[in-house]
Amino acid sequence: MKNRVAINDNLKKYLIPAFERKAKSIIAIDVQKFTSYTDTLVIIEGNSQRQVTSIAQHVIKSLKGLKLKTLGVEGVKEGEWALLDYGEVIIHVFESEKKSFYDIEGLWADAPRIDLSEFKKEFEAKEN
Repeated sequence: MKNRVAINDNLKKYLIPAFERKAKSIIAIDVQKFTSYTDTLVIIEGNSQRQVTSIAQHVIKSLKGLKLKTLGVEGVKEGEWALLDYGEVIIHVFESEKKSFYDIEGLWADAPRIDLSEFKKEFEAKEN
């Protein structure tokens, strides 16, 4: 298991919309010591192309409501791999097969993972 770091409150607003759309998996990677173009990569897995599109659209809409605008968006309509660039956080939303093929987690294997387990429990408790 790679090093784990605690989640910060700022990151939570980027994750909530994916949890709301019942993403299959969510991984956050702290890359700030490895690259200058972002601090965090979020990798979200959807069960289908339709769910990938739904998750990506919901993230965009939710964050727009918080006055956060994307610097770039790619692939939302296609539903295989959506890329949402928010500067400090870059969000990848993948359909399962594409997630395995591109293996973004493997590219950043040396970067610490952000522990989402407690946040996930808190979110699920609020939903029930």
